[in-house]
Amino acid sequence: MSESAENVPTVSCSRCGETWTLSHELDELGLGNGALEAFAIDHREHTGHYPDDVTPWVADCRHCPDGVERIDETAARRWANSHARHTGHGIDLDGDGSTERVTPE
Repeated sequence: MSESAENVPTVSCSRCGETWTLSHELDELGLGNGALEAFAIDHREHTGHYPDDVTPWVADCRHCPDGVERIDETAARRWANSHARHTGHGIDLDGDGSTERVTPE
């Protein structure tokens, strides 16, 4: 293991009643700073929910069924701005307990 046991981050899910270390994501997959996001996305894909303390940013188009969920605000905002620019549609961007309207320029 490249990290000592006390330096490997852990993720918990109270719905699953489990806690995982991210040593696989760090050592085997080499994800570095992206380890938590990768684990959270995989967990959501396989269980239908995110682990504890992970809340995605959600970008929903107000005019068509397109939208994304991203752990990283920058990625969600980039998608919202790009979709608005290319389609002329308004986007609702939800995160950090608030909603922001992204409009085409």
